[in-house]
Amino acid sequence: MLLAAIPPHAHGQQTRPMRIIVGTAAGGSIDTISRGIAQRLGERLAQNIVVENRPGAGSLPALETLAAAAPDGNTLMMLSATTVIHPLLYPSRFNMARDVTPVSLVSAQGYVLVIHPKIPVKSLAEFVQHLRTNPNPLNFASSGIGSPIHMAGELFQLATATRMTHIPFKGMAPAIADLVGGNVEASWLTTITSVPLVEAGRLRMLAVTTAKRVAALPDIPTFAEAGVPGVVVVNWYGLAAPLHTPKAAVDRIANESARIMKSPALASRLAADGSEAMGSTPAEFAALIRAEQNQWAKVIKQAGIVGR
Repeated sequence: MLLAAIPPHAHGQQTRPMRIIVGTAAGGSIDTISRGIAQRLGERLAQNIVVENRPGAGSLPALETLAAAAPDGNTLMMLSATTVIHPLLYPSRFNMARDVTPVSLVSAQGYVLVIHPKIPVKSLAEFVQHLRTNPNPLNFASSGIGSPIHMAGELFQLATATRMTHIPFKGMAPAIADLVGGNVEASWLTTITSVPLVEAGRLRMLAVTTAKRVAALPDIPTFAEAGVPGVVVVNWYGLAAPLHTPKAAVDRIANESARIMKSPALASRLAADGSEAMGSTPAEFAALIRAEQNQWAKVIKQAGIVGR
């Protein structure tokens, strides 16, 4: 039974706070979204909710904390696309489709393929042709092996039968610095990151990785519209609970989370960043996790990617 269903004053004592575990340090996008949801979800459930940061090792410390928690509806974790990809590349006892209870998808954000202006192309078709005819493979930057940006680059190469050299960085800040400096030629950036650099003439946009155009970038085509179908990559966030958490608790949190994400103010704020506020049933989120696992397992095998 969900403890939040018991009034805080019942039995003369407060229920213990709920927590949302985050597998990154404070301050990043997943942490920011988690804190916003924690505040609104706490208000709807009449219960304190704290965000607990457990950074490092591909979210392994966070997953260990989730696995050890009582399945009583008082512990959640904010998963991301990376949380699903990482165990496919590195030794881990976790399988997201098996070892957690999916609760609800909360947001999704695509990427923009950007290139340095020194590359003499103006469209995705021209870029693909350039890659096929250039004897020296271009470099693309990512925030690390197994990141959604890395996977976007590998999926793009498979879809276009082209070859690029992956340059992994420890985070996107140094990757962007080398991209703007022309030391690497391409990457996949978020809307909020790419727009100022494009407007300043330091980068050029070619296509977005979402299934439909991004509202904040109405003039930038999807990969399918630009002639390269099959390149759909989003960095999503979603809530999960420990295995065996009662269905009543999971359904209640999922329902409240979906209502929160439908807030016009929250949706508008996310849209400005190129993100989309989502909401799903536990079954829908579980299906997404399975689909992501299958897709990235195939890409990793076909591209011969090895975690290191």
